[in-house]
Amino acid sequence: MTAGKRIALTGILGALTVALSFLESLLPPLPFTPPGFKLGLSNLAGMYAAGCLGLPQALFLGALRGGFAFLTRGFAAGAMSLSGGLCSALCTWLLFKRKSLSLAVIGVGGALAHNAAQLCAAYFLTATSVVFYVPVLLLYSVAAGILTGALLRGIWPVLSRWGHTAR
Repeated sequence: MTAGKRIALTGILGALTVALSFLESLLPPLPFTPPGFKLGLSNLAGMYAAGCLGLPQALFLGALRGGFAFLTRGFAAGAMSLSGGLCSALCTWLLFKRKSLSLAVIGVGGALAHNAAQLCAAYFLTATSVVFYVPVLLLYSVAAGILTGALLRGIWPVLSRWGHTAR
């Protein structure tokens, strides 16, 4: 892939991740989910970037999503989104290195990394009480990661028309 095409695809994925993040913030909370829980639809673009473009582009998308959260939801949400997005991008990129892993497993790994980093940020920003949130968040991370992986599998052919097909 040429450098120009890589930059253009990163820009398209950046717009997609911000749009999905915004749209997800408009959705009402799902029943029986913990406060602040989101499906992580904006991670679709980051997962694709980690698998097809590489770590720098995936980290860029995580930082972009964190910056968007800073601008739209404030410091605490921005710090949590930034830490989660960067950690998730790194984990997803590492998991994509293992060719035998399914997109669902990669999605679960990215979701777990994202939520672990967010909990660490919340711990430093608020109080130690976030530790009690861990078991519930683990369960929902697995469910959201499986869903994200399944969604990415479904849209992979569309995204692959823009980039190359590493998967």
